[in-house]
Amino acid sequence: MESIGVLMACPMNPYLEQELDKRFTLHRLWKVPEKSTFLTTHSNSIRALVGNASAGADAQMIEALPKMEIVASFSVGLDKIDLAKCKEKGIRVTNTPDVLTEDVADLAIGLMLAVLRKLCECDRYVRSGKWKKGSYMLTTKFTGKRVGIIGLGRIGMAIAKRAEAFSCPISYHSRTEIPETKYKYYPSVVELAANCDILVVACSLTAETRHIVDRKVIDALGVKGVLINIGRGPHVDEPELVSALVERRLGGAGIDVFEHEPEVPEELFGLDNVVLLPHVGSGTEETRKDMADLVLGNLEAHFLNKPLLTPVV
Repeated sequence: MESIGVLMACPMNPYLEQELDKRFTLHRLWKVPEKSTFLTTHSNSIRALVGNASAGADAQMIEALPKMEIVASFSVGLDKIDLAKCKEKGIRVTNTPDVLTEDVADLAIGLMLAVLRKLCECDRYVRSGKWKKGSYMLTTKFTGKRVGIIGLGRIGMAIAKRAEAFSCPISYHSRTEIPETKYKYYPSVVELAANCDILVVACSLTAETRHIVDRKVIDALGVKGVLINIGRGPHVDEPELVSALVERRLGGAGIDVFEHEPEVPEELFGLDNVVLLPHVGSGTEETRKDMADLVLGNLEAHFLNKPLLTPVV
């Protein structure tokens, strides 16, 4: 398969990059000085594209690569891929579900603890020498807090199970009520927010879920409420979130994803009620290797005419 052209949309994972280089003719789009010229030159040789949560295959890219047969995403999210265009062109699409579920759910719980117990602030307090001058302030208990989850899919369910271990009552919102679940369902996000202490965003990013957390939701969550976003940045109306945190209309937030990554609103940097992470939900060595192996497995399965491991389209 060394002669098959594969386009890597952006830097992702050294192991994945090395293995793609061994097995295919790998093109690194981020190293190309003039992208349009490159795509024109290689339009008939690139048969696969590897993307992730930051870069994928939009309609323009798909039209520029008429020989492309498969888009393999190094991510569970598909919002950077034009699925309708892929379906129209007969292009297969795969992602990496399941393998990153545990890490993202772990991180969501970590963010809850970090925000409520002010772990980052406590760390800075010790490092700065302030502890010698007096004890740190009291923080907020996590055990028993009402946790509301937007999107009760694989990741949402894994978060719920972990939160249950902390005796947290669980409720959720999704497009439709999920049968045979013991968790309480709310038909709107505003109702969910009004009835929980911690609101977790864990749904897929679609046109319908863009800015699903708006001012009404933030106000319903309230001055003691905490927002945790391990979904996608555009799930949240970021300017509204910033103003609510600055004005203390929202109790706190733990944020792993932002609307215009890697740009982060500077107003958040000085706040003690926010924990900010650089989109590291699945960022462990073990999981990233599993994700890379799944991307490689899907590509090899496609080009050997075998069933795809995790097909989307």
